[in-house]
Formats: sequence, structure tokens, C-alpha cells
Amino acid sequence: MAHDDEDFRRARAVPSGRMARFGAFGRLAGGVAGNVLAQGARKLASGERPQLRDLLLTPGNAKRLTDQLSSLRGAAMKLGQMISMDAGDMLPAELTEIMARLRDRAYHMPPAQLNTVLTAAWGPQWRQRVAHFEAHPLAAASIGQVHRATRKDGRILAVKVQYPGVRESIDADVDNVATLLRLSGLLPREIDIAPLLREAKRQLHEEADYLREAEQMGRYANLLADNPRFVIPAADPALTTERVLAMDFIESVPIERLESAPQADRDQAMAQFIGLVLRELFTFGFMQTDPNFANFRYQPESGRLVLLDFGAARPVDPAAADGYRRLVRAGLEGDRAAVRQASLDVGFLKPAILERHGPLIDRMIDVILHETRKTGLFDFGDRAFVGVLREQGAAVAADREAWHIPPAETLFLQRKISGTALLAARLKARVDVRGLAEPFV
Repeated sequence: MAHDDEDFRRARAVPSGRMARFGAFGRLAGGVAGNVLAQGARKLASGERPQLRDLLLTPGNAKRLTDQLSSLRGAAMKLGQMISMDAGDMLPAELTEIMARLRDRAYHMPPAQLNTVLTAAWGPQWRQRVAHFEAHPLAAASIGQVHRATRKDGRILAVKVQYPGVRESIDADVDNVATLLRLSGLLPREIDIAPLLREAKRQLHEEADYLREAEQMGRYANLLADNPRFVIPAADPALTTERVLAMDFIESVPIERLESAPQADRDQAMAQFIGLVLRELFTFGFMQTDPNFANFRYQPESGRLVLLDFGAARPVDPAAADGYRRLVRAGLEGDRAAVRQASLDVGFLKPAILERHGPLIDRMIDVILHETRKTGLFDFGDRAFVGVLREQGAAVAADREAWHIPPAETLFLQRKISGTALLAARLKARVDVRGLAEPFV
């Protein structure tokens, strides 16, 4: 969810018709092309020989792309977020930066458009169904925005209202964004993102079904009923529809507030989150795969952790879980050959990479094993080894024939795992990861 900054305070209607959204993509492509021509002419006039890549990746084009995808919301914005998080390490730094901006950028609907959506969902007399409804949203994101409301019985709700036209435009928006990235030259042609696009469409259709999300929320709450450290809101079935999700409003603060908490509090919170990922992967066979920090919140008084947004919750493929189990076991045992094989089985590596860069891959595995074999607390704040891995991986990244995106199932699982690790690094937590993982593998 976007924070209440200057952009968030501005309302901007969501283009809901197919032609309106297609026209927006056309204007974006035309604007980028016009900027390229203007920049190229200036460089030629000054005696320089312009490179197309440099012309495309100008600050003006970056802002134009970010603004347009933000205003479209829906799949256009969501795909940008997914690409930046799921494949960011494999894409040009400029594209990663542009897409990463979309994680915290969203406009909310103006009142008239909001009224239209709620009238369609709750009826023309929808205001009579609640005692109070706050017109200004608490937060805005890619598919919907959240409002606070109070039922007539006093129950305080968070009401997520879906943007109009988002659900109907998913497939076209995903295809348009992919085409735009291909034509712009921002996305390397060697990377086959077709499987990711298919999976993105499927997941986005699921996320746009709020009745499904309410069911997933209830299922998740049942799975965590034995852990009082987690709080999950309950849906209000009387006010929940396919496009409006009403649930308990839970007082809490952003998870990032833990950055200033005592070390012990940060460590305990991240131990809970890492333990949760392990249970999702190896016990539940069911995972909330969206690690956006806005989906995790904190109650300072009780120390409880609040979990939100279950649109991306999905079953875990048993074969993928087994592959991860073998990968974790090999890492804990320090077995380089087993790590290499498990990485192939899960899809992190492909045979061609090992054939062309086997010794380098082994050295990278050794760096990881050195970290995972340490006993005691793992210090997520110490990121020195990440720089070593990035430096060693530069040779692989420079070899276009070695470029590779793992299977979609692996990507979505790894998205949650990597996002949890990023949160731990943000909080500079120290956790006995080995002690948490051993019982599962």
C-alpha cells in the first residue's frame, strides 16, 4: 500500500474502458518515442553519436513510464511491481529502478468514481448499510484502495474497494506492458518472460476476486490458530462482494517501525516471520506469496504481528516444496554437489549455465555455504557476502546465453522467501535460522 505522500493525496480517475486504457499505452509509447527523437537530435547537434539505450533510459522516460503505469493501476502497475521484485537481479539496473518505483506509487479514485463502485457493489442506498464511511482512503495500491468504516453495531472495518475496469483489463494490460518493455529495448530479448506473464495473469485474476481472498484469509487464520503472535483480520461476509472486501480494522503500525525497536524485539519478530515461511512451505503447503512490506504490520504494545492481503495466497506444489527441502538440507550439510543438483531441480540454474560457468557457480555456492554453515545467530544486517556474490555473478550476467528465469512456481515461492530476507536485512535482525530450519528438513 502506498503511504500518504504528495502523490497519494491527489486523486486520479482510473481509466476503466478498454479503449481508454489502450489509448493510455499508445500515448505512453508515443511520448517515449518523441523524447528519444528530441534527445537524439540534441546529441547529434552537439557532435555526439547517441546510443539508443541511452536515449531510452532518460529520467524523462523513466518518470513517464512510472506515472502512466501508476495512473492505470491494475495489472499494468502490478506487473511492474512483480518484474522488479521477481526478476530484478536479472534485468538492467535502469529497468529495475523504474519498476521498483511502482511499489510505493498509487493514486486514489476521486469521490464520484468511488461512489459508482460502491453503488454497484452495495446498492444505491449503500451509505445506509454502515454508520460511517471515511471518504478519503487509508491507502491505495495496484488493484484497490482501502477505507475505514464503522458498522451500525460499532464494529470498525477496513474496506478494500477495487478500481473499476481493473478485472476486465488484466490480460490486455499484461500484454501491453510486456510489449511496451520489449519495444522500448528495456527488457532484454534473451529473457523469455512468457511463463511469468501467463502466471501473472492467473494470479492477478485471483487477486481481483475478493470473495476468493476472503476465503483465503479465513483458511490462513485457521492454519495459524495455534500461534497467538499473529493477528489476521476476519472478513465481514455481509459486506464482502467480488469487488469490495470488508474486514476487521486492526490498529497497528508499519512493520518498518521496528527498525527503531530494541534488537531483541526485531529478532523475535523476524524469527516469527521466518518460522512462518518454513511452515508455509513445508507444513501448510499453502503460502501468501506477496512479501510487500505493507502486508506486514506490528502492534507495539503486544508485540503481535498483523498479516494482511491474501489475494496472492496459493497452494504450494509438493514437488517444489520437496525441491526446496533438498536444497535447504544440502545447504545445512554443506554439500556443494547436492546444492548444485537441487538448484537445477528447483530451476534456479539451467544445465547451460553449469556447462559454461561451472567453476564460478561452485565458488558462489561455497560463499553461500560458508554463511549457512555458521552456528548461532545469522546477522541479516551483515550484507558483505551479498556484494561478493553480485561481483562473482557479474560474469554470468554478462553472458546473454546464460540468462534464465526460473519456473513460475519457483519464482512465486522465492518471491516470498527473498522478500522475508529483505525485511530481516531492513530490520538488521539476528536469527538462529539454522535452528529454525533443521526440524523441517
